[in-house]
Amino acid sequence: MKSPQYKYCMQLITFLLIISYCIPATQAGPSEAYQQAINLATQGHDDKATAAFSALAEALPPQNSWHERMFAAQQLISMRMAQQTTLPSQTRPNPYLTMASAYASSHPQLHESKTWPAATLATLFPGAGHAWQGRWHDARTAAMMVWPILLLTLWAYKRRMGPVTLFFALITLWLWSGTVFSAISLAERGNLETYLIWWQNTWQASGLPGRPW
Repeated sequence: MKSPQYKYCMQLITFLLIISYCIPATQAGPSEAYQQAINLATQGHDDKATAAFSALAEALPPQNSWHERMFAAQQLISMRMAQQTTLPSQTRPNPYLTMASAYASSHPQLHESKTWPAATLATLFPGAGHAWQGRWHDARTAAMMVWPILLLTLWAYKRRMGPVTLFFALITLWLWSGTVFSAISLAERGNLETYLIWWQNTWQASGLPGRPW
């Protein structure tokens, strides 16, 4: 169970967020307040943007059109923060969320690429993990980094050059592990880019003004 001190701190943080982001914006009008919150999301401050949208929505009457926009923007940006593909159920009709949900239902996100094939191929054959993703330039770079030093390691081993073999082997291991890490990172980044493109289309389908990216 959360302590009273924790609840008090959370209430204080919420109040400070409202003071910092909402009160000056509200004095300028809902449109300006909305744009300021959009700017926060554009700058990567999704947590602050959702807090501002939530506080602004509560400050406006439910029948106000800006209340619906603030609430819908808060829901969609929260969705992006969690990288979710479904919107939460609506307690009351919201035209912007309805249109966004309709798009999400008819345009499901592409399946994420598995990272283990890229990792496995990159471990077995330098550059293969990148080639599997269609990143041929990166595949050539990875191969050119690892194969020459790997051949030097085998050459030194064949000639029984102990210290030299160990030196080349450590460099090979370092470079090879780096290409494996690169293949995995690129696969994960590709999944994130795919999700963000889908989310941006969902936002545009909602009809909300502004682009928080």
